[in-house]
Amino acid sequence: MGVAAAVLLVGGVVAGGVGVSMARSFPAAPGGELAAARAADPDRVLVAVAAGSSGTVAADALAPYAVFAASDRFAVRVVAETLAPVTFSGGLHVVPDTTFTGLDRAPDVVVVPAVVDWNGPREAALRTWVAAQAARGAVVLGVCAGAKMLAAAGVLDGRSATTFWSALPDMRSDYPRTSWLAGKRYVEDGPVVTTAGVTSGVVGALRVVERLAGPAEADAVGRRVAYPGWSRTGSLDIEAHSYAPADLPYALNAAFPWGRPTTGVAVPDGVDELALAAVLETHSGSSFAATTVPVAPADRTTTRHGLRLLPSRTTDLTRLIAFDSALDGWAAAHGVPVTRLAVAAGESPFDAALRDLAATGDRATARAAATFTEYPAGHLALSGPAWPWRPTALLVLTLLAATGVAVLLSCLHHLPLVDRGASR
Repeated sequence: MGVAAAVLLVGGVVAGGVGVSMARSFPAAPGGELAAARAADPDRVLVAVAAGSSGTVAADALAPYAVFAASDRFAVRVVAETLAPVTFSGGLHVVPDTTFTGLDRAPDVVVVPAVVDWNGPREAALRTWVAAQAARGAVVLGVCAGAKMLAAAGVLDGRSATTFWSALPDMRSDYPRTSWLAGKRYVEDGPVVTTAGVTSGVVGALRVVERLAGPAEADAVGRRVAYPGWSRTGSLDIEAHSYAPADLPYALNAAFPWGRPTTGVAVPDGVDELALAAVLETHSGSSFAATTVPVAPADRTTTRHGLRLLPSRTTDLTRLIAFDSALDGWAAAHGVPVTRLAVAAGESPFDAALRDLAATGDRATARAAATFTEYPAGHLALSGPAWPWRPTALLVLTLLAATGVAVLLSCLHHLPLVDRGASR
């Protein structure tokens, strides 16, 4: 009984911690529908980035958004079932530009990121819409675990595809009509392109740019987004990951959120979508090292290429990560220390975000975040603490408490019973 109680205690703490981590990463968005954005330029290739009602992985959506928006050959719109604000991981609340039925014309490209309820009732409308766009011949880009929704919608039947490395075994079992490939940055099968984890969406989007706008445009956009090692003619082979001891920081941070810092992420007007994706993904989505809160003094802001955000106005922050000086005065007025994310010329903002994660968190967590985003970080020199000691200490305390409970129950079980009838 004592051992069972100890196991239940540890399991309950871990399950509760993971639940807290997910709830903080996907906080409920404000209710009510807002106005649709203006119609897209009819002379541009129309890209529809799908957003789920149940929660969408931020970098899966924002990174391809940034790639396509960096070219004046494309018009990018975020589409959802309704015009109500939607939640992206890392606490980001986004106002869709239009709805599945409100697009002024059929999209040329559909980007499908990972969503929380990918095979559940909350995303039934999204699956139906995605399947319809694929059936009429749109180019479909499934990013990371967005391939799960594509498979559930039947889009990948009879095709070759890839997805996030940890999902591949289950996908092979659940969707045997698809040929699932490991160790590929992306897999292109006709009009359907599926990518490996998270940041691979940058490379997949660049392939679609090349396909629809030509190699010169892809090269130009590729220079702007600066994904390490990318070239149009480069190999698509990447390391085929599997779970390893080096991934433990991810599990520790997810299971033990108590005492985690609350990090503000500045989202003033004009914030760069790829930089925003980098910070939200590395510090929250793929590491759970911090609770991120996109903040600005305004009720609404707009990103560099027109994505509409609903930031928080909280000042209850451990620090603020900023990309420029736009919120310096606001932060100073509220006593919030600012960390300026320095992105060097010719480098990806994911480089700067991972360096900051290592310096303010620890190197092991930063390396695990690179693995879970499938980001090529071998060139980075990381400095900072070696290990995530806060969640490790909480794990030790939990194990000690569980051991104490087991010992106590064992002792109680073996205490001699008092024969009360004999004592009278």
